[in-house]
Amino acid sequence: MAPPFDWWVKEKYRGTPVIVKMENPNWSISELSSPEDDEFAEARKGGKGKNAKQITWVLLLKAHRAAGCLTYLASATARLSSAVRRRIAAGRMDSDSGENPTLRHRFYTCIKIFLWLSILLLAFEIAAYLKGWHVSPPNLHGFKFPSSFGVRSLFGSIYASWLSFRAKYIAPLLQFLANACVVLFLVQSADRLILCVGCFWIRFKRIKPVARAIAEDLEAGKYFPMVLIQMPMCNEKEVYQQSIAAVCNLDWPKSNLLIQVLDDSDDPTTQALIRDEVKKWEQSGVQIIYRHRISRDGYKAGNLKSAMNCNYVKNYEFVAIFDADFQPTPDFLKLTVPHFKGNDELALVQARWSFINKDENLLTRLQNINLCFHFEVEQQVNGVFINFFGFNGTSGVWRIKALEDSGGWLERTTVEDMDIAVRAHLKGWKFIFLNDVECQCELPESYEAYRKQQHRWHSGPMQLFRLCLPDIIRSNIAFWKKANLIFLFFLLRKLILPFYSFTLFCIILPMTMFVPEAELPAWVVCYIPATMSFLNILPSPRSFPFIVPYLLFENTMSVTKFNAMISGLFKLGSAYEWVVTKKSGRSSEGDLLSLSELKHQRGGSAPELNSITKELAILPKKELKKKHNRIYRKELTLAFLLLTAAARSLLSAQGLHFYFLLFQGISFLLVGLDLIGEQIE
Repeated sequence: MAPPFDWWVKEKYRGTPVIVKMENPNWSISELSSPEDDEFAEARKGGKGKNAKQITWVLLLKAHRAAGCLTYLASATARLSSAVRRRIAAGRMDSDSGENPTLRHRFYTCIKIFLWLSILLLAFEIAAYLKGWHVSPPNLHGFKFPSSFGVRSLFGSIYASWLSFRAKYIAPLLQFLANACVVLFLVQSADRLILCVGCFWIRFKRIKPVARAIAEDLEAGKYFPMVLIQMPMCNEKEVYQQSIAAVCNLDWPKSNLLIQVLDDSDDPTTQALIRDEVKKWEQSGVQIIYRHRISRDGYKAGNLKSAMNCNYVKNYEFVAIFDADFQPTPDFLKLTVPHFKGNDELALVQARWSFINKDENLLTRLQNINLCFHFEVEQQVNGVFINFFGFNGTSGVWRIKALEDSGGWLERTTVEDMDIAVRAHLKGWKFIFLNDVECQCELPESYEAYRKQQHRWHSGPMQLFRLCLPDIIRSNIAFWKKANLIFLFFLLRKLILPFYSFTLFCIILPMTMFVPEAELPAWVVCYIPATMSFLNILPSPRSFPFIVPYLLFENTMSVTKFNAMISGLFKLGSAYEWVVTKKSGRSSEGDLLSLSELKHQRGGSAPELNSITKELAILPKKELKKKHNRIYRKELTLAFLLLTAAARSLLSAQGLHFYFLLFQGISFLLVGLDLIGEQIE
């Protein structure tokens, strides 16, 4: 007979047992478990006039509350089911998302094989469990079937052969893979812990880059070098107005500042809007130029390279880069450019990002956790102790001489920012990260936009690693700097992290439920991931309530990151895609009004800022578009794989593994149905 689920069903009583006696000796209620209700508390005291009618009313009240809870759960489930049905009916499959078809098909096929295998094994194990043959992992050794087992039952013979085969051949291989991934997991966790310790030390010692004492020079106008501003953009009509306005209001002498609006848009309407906006600011006295390329060759790198070839660039010493949705504060240049004075080895000053829409939905909240850790911990620690980090592609100021010395912008990867940073580091240039200088921008609000962004961010580094590895080995930098570039910057943080995250938690862990001889200890499944999530969330303490969704979502995103890493490493077609991240233009009306007030205080007049504000206020009503969602097949397939493994874990009573697999499967299900973030227009 199959053992009962004793670990699952446990009776728990609240309160203490009491005996209530009533006036009629023929009636009594004994052994009542009491909730914390005032009426029932009075009844427990045995006061005068407390009879069965009052007890009945208390019980009816509790029954009413319970019914209300059940009704709420039922209605919530019905609403969720209705939303799922609508999304499935109206959703678009991810086959038209632009991802490389060959890679998508192969990757999806592998995951489907694991799913069907898990379903088959689950059915097999349930049949054995119902016959009473199921054994939990601690009891596998020394287990013997009945003497007549192999004679009377063909199924029993097959099950015995399966147990022997998986113990001899499958379990050792699976355990080896699990141990290898655990080692990688521990190494990566140690690296993250060291970064956090470094960040704590920086805060404790109050270490931060300090510019030379040039306040007097600034006031006297002796240090206002020639600065070029570049704003690359492509079909981003939602954000161009406020970004151009923010850059044109930078507090810097107009004679020493030139703004290039580098438009790669292929939409004639967007081109006309941006061109008109540039003309408005040009008429107000700002030195601003509109440049449009007919072809998007090289994407952003090609755009920047083309702009740097202009003859007038030789008159400028520094170049600041701002993407289309970035809005620097007026004092941005005064906080960054002074760090270059007297520091001829300095190539880059990078500011951190802040986010206008970080509280817009759950997806943006989870992104904010990741990026806060990236800037405050990774970038700051690497900047202070190594003088090197990956350029973030925007909100940074470069010394033009350093760009030219490093070979300029190259179109060989989709991470041109990381490419130029690595080449400058190999040439001996130094970087500074300013954690207290922020530049506002916008986070992707839909899962589709975020997914495409992450695909580019994780395939590009692998392309770059293949291309620059020989240059790193042949370079003249110190050995420890080479080791940092190869093992920490590329392998550990760009390759190993998505590899073990996907392999360990999405493939190996579910498979250990069907091959219980191979085990993953509880500290690997729960305690270490929880600790790492806690460390990740420290730079954004207000996000602490989202620590569990963050842990689950990061494992869910490992599918996209692993896929991108493989495509970049092996030069597959999707590695060279560049899809512009969709913006929604979340800048508030107050941003433009503050710019208008600033212009007024400085004695100028911003061109038609009031009209811009009115246009932004009515834009959502005028350009309301139909929205849709996508159905992501890989995420859905992995959801069913994890939920199947969760059902299998019930048979062996592995409580902790069950909870992890259940909630992780639900996380994949929600993402697969595009129930996180906003829908796409």
